[in-house]
Amino acid sequence: MRNTVFRSLMAEEFGEVRAEMLARDHVFSALGGLTADQALDAGISPKQVWRAVCEDLDVPPERR
Repeated sequence: MRNTVFRSLMAEEFGEVRAEMLARDHVFSALGGLTADQALDAGISPKQVWRAVCEDLDVPPERR
């Protein structure tokens, strides 16, 4: 998964404004206490970040 695909999935699931806020501000324990943006900047794959987002925010399996 590319970063652009990750951003697109976030926007589709949460809306553009909320997706940006979540990526910037929400800390995910599955990402070692990093936000999605921090995790991506640290080199964690967008696919792994998306999985953490889905798990933490209860995205239904059919949209993961």
